[in-house]
Amino acid sequence: MAKDSETTMNGNGETAGRLGTFAGVFTPSVLTIIGLILFLRLGFVVGESGLPVALLILLLANTISVLTSISLSAIATNLKVKRGGDYYLISRTLGPAWGGAIGIVMFLAQSVSIAFYCLGFGEVAAGFIPQHAWLDPQAIAAIALLVLSVFAWLGTDWATRFQYGVMAILSLALLAFFIGSVSHWRAETLAENWRLPGEGFSFWLMFALFFPAVTGFTQGVSMSGELKDAQRSLPLGTFLAVAVSIVIYFLAALAFAGAAPSRLLASDHNAMQSIALSGELIVAGVFAATLSSAMASFLGAPRILQSLASDRLFRLLQPFARTTRKSGNPRAGVLLSATIALLTIAAGQLDLIAPVVSMCFLVSYGLINFATYFESSAGSPSFRPGFRYFNRWLSLAGGLACLGAMLAIDWVAGVLAISLLLAVHQYLKHTAHLARWADGRRSYHLQQLREHLFAAEDSEPHPRDWRPNLLIFPSSTRPPPWLLQFAGWIIENSGFATAIQLTHSRSSFHPSLPHEAIEEPFVEALACQEQEIFHRLVFTPEGSNSIASIVQAFGIGPLTANTLLLDWPPVTPAEPDHPTLTALDLHTAMHLGCNIVLLSQSPGTSRPPAANGRGQTIDVWWWGDDSSRLELLLAYLVTRVERWEHATIRLLGVASETEREPVAAQLAALLDEARIAAEPMVVTAASEQQVVALSQSAALVFMPFKIQKQRPVSPFAADITTLAGQLPLTAWVCTAGEFKLYADPEEGRAGELALLLDTYEDHKRFVDMTARELAETEEKLADQRAALARLAMPAEDKAEADTDNEAEWVSAEPPPSSEQEKLAKSIERLTELQQKLFRRHARAQAKLKYAEQAARQAGLIEPAAETTEHPNTEE
Repeated sequence: MAKDSETTMNGNGETAGRLGTFAGVFTPSVLTIIGLILFLRLGFVVGESGLPVALLILLLANTISVLTSISLSAIATNLKVKRGGDYYLISRTLGPAWGGAIGIVMFLAQSVSIAFYCLGFGEVAAGFIPQHAWLDPQAIAAIALLVLSVFAWLGTDWATRFQYGVMAILSLALLAFFIGSVSHWRAETLAENWRLPGEGFSFWLMFALFFPAVTGFTQGVSMSGELKDAQRSLPLGTFLAVAVSIVIYFLAALAFAGAAPSRLLASDHNAMQSIALSGELIVAGVFAATLSSAMASFLGAPRILQSLASDRLFRLLQPFARTTRKSGNPRAGVLLSATIALLTIAAGQLDLIAPVVSMCFLVSYGLINFATYFESSAGSPSFRPGFRYFNRWLSLAGGLACLGAMLAIDWVAGVLAISLLLAVHQYLKHTAHLARWADGRRSYHLQQLREHLFAAEDSEPHPRDWRPNLLIFPSSTRPPPWLLQFAGWIIENSGFATAIQLTHSRSSFHPSLPHEAIEEPFVEALACQEQEIFHRLVFTPEGSNSIASIVQAFGIGPLTANTLLLDWPPVTPAEPDHPTLTALDLHTAMHLGCNIVLLSQSPGTSRPPAANGRGQTIDVWWWGDDSSRLELLLAYLVTRVERWEHATIRLLGVASETEREPVAAQLAALLDEARIAAEPMVVTAASEQQVVALSQSAALVFMPFKIQKQRPVSPFAADITTLAGQLPLTAWVCTAGEFKLYADPEEGRAGELALLLDTYEDHKRFVDMTARELAETEEKLADQRAALARLAMPAEDKAEADTDNEAEWVSAEPPPSSEQEKLAKSIERLTELQQKLFRRHARAQAKLKYAEQAARQAGLIEPAAETTEHPNTEE
């Protein structure tokens, strides 16, 4: 017996399942697939398209159903499937926005399907009932709908009993059809139907007409809340139903093609009756198939709606979350489904409704495939489907096949369906703020983060890639709002910021208070500012703030901290359990490669930016050093924020009176090269008083500083506290090393490595070239020395040498002495060239040795690589 359920169902209060694989999955699925299309439209498709094209339509439609069944089995065995079927699977994988969108589509699709099957029943029944003005197919369909509504109202127990009777009638009808087709089988009829369609034929129109035949395999998923063991029953029952239906449809198409001419099939939707052994059994089969398919949809649609309403994504749907106490039957959903089906019956015809049903189911199947591909691509260790015969690329292929079929059937309707889906998705994305369950999106984002971090690690860093990655160290457990606002301005749309909450504990391994109690005031301050800032609680031992460890350990891979941001001077008196950073800590952080930004605000000088920053200035004091360059970049980042986009940056360059014009030209060139809009201004004989006079009216000020004698000092060698007390919000900037506002793409580590490799390859090529030239010179020198030796031989020795070497000498007489002189001079020149090449080759080998060593140290060549050595050759 089923356990009583709560009046309003939720994710944790499901009614205990009662149905097994056969009753809960196989039977509703196969009865929906073996339905109206098989009895009334498959023969028409064969007669209109020809058997080859009809088989292609069956193959394509069943390919989509098989691929979706694989995806469905994988995702269904990775979750404990509860009420809602397709909606539950997609919402728990892609999130509430996509889940709610597909839930609405699936509910409407199932409700319209009820009307579709009832109209098929009415179309057949009207031929057996005496004609009356009021008793047309639509009226008969409405009556059938009311009868089915009673069964759906009573619940799944009654509906299951009804389905067993239907299964028996369908089996007898199919048996009668196949026996009759054997007696009507003609080879010439099969040959006639083995043809291609004529002109005016629309493949995708036929596909849309047939596709509802393969949409019933998800009926078992819609009944997931009623199953005893959903993880086992869903894949087993679904694949059995799909396999049986594929065999039946392909055999039926062959039977139609061999038993009836194409003219009959194309003109008579009741051709199966004339082929079957008993026409009455076919009529009974049509009645049973249409009513059972409608019943299956009547059971699925209200349960999808009930699950959707229980998740409270749409306020208007909350009344439909109620179910009966004993059986958990969603009767409010039954009434709404019946109303939608009745309106569809009143408005539509069978052939007009079929493409609409096809489009809705293609959308849902496409999302099932995409959800499975999405979950698998996330690489989450929690994705462990019990169904092992799964591949994510099959899911992607299934999703693309659904999308292609939608656009091919009717691209306008396909675009409208996708637009409706996206509209509901966007609505829920902006209204469903509370996360009611965990889904696969976070795993997917983490997987993308992993891949992108490894990709960034594989490429060399470059100055143009720099972006702020801030570590914020507030001096109190309640960070000042202006500190968090400033961090948000710097990082908006480009950087990262993490607020570090330092706290002492009695033991660094056993904090004295629970984390939540310590974090609460800090987290509240962060939440009030609504900035994209992460939070990290760090426990430090008494007497230590662990700054060196934090800076070195923070981050992952190439994503490490590059800037520290603090409010300065620290809040006094210091909180006992909240350590603050000192100038020595800042010095340590700088040695570890972190820039320092100290943010100060004098009491009473706060000037929040006006709308768009219009009429306000940002002063950047320029001393021509690396800190000044970082100041200018940070000021530019602030102006990218909407609140500051119309503020004016004023670049105040400090110079002596004699350097006024060169510095002005330098500032103009700098702004042009850096592509930053600012107003340059040269300040001569700058002093603290002049800084206050010029910048006290600014909304934001950037100033460089240095750390000397363990204290931050201004460019005037005075403690910054004095000047900070007279200025508005001021960012004091100190860089850890060289900082470039602009760098050519060829600069940086990548350019250096490329230069090392190019230098090594050029030297290696030059060594090879000099080696070849040296070898060629030596060969020529040896030949000419041999020729000169031959000229100096006596005639008899020369003849003997000629015989031994088989040379052809024109004359045995000694040549004139001029030829010997000519050869001697040539040998002398070649000897000089040989020595020159020796020296050149030696120099090239020395350069190659150093280039090879540098390239090897940089990891550009294998350690076993050898240079091209040329052996020393004696003269």
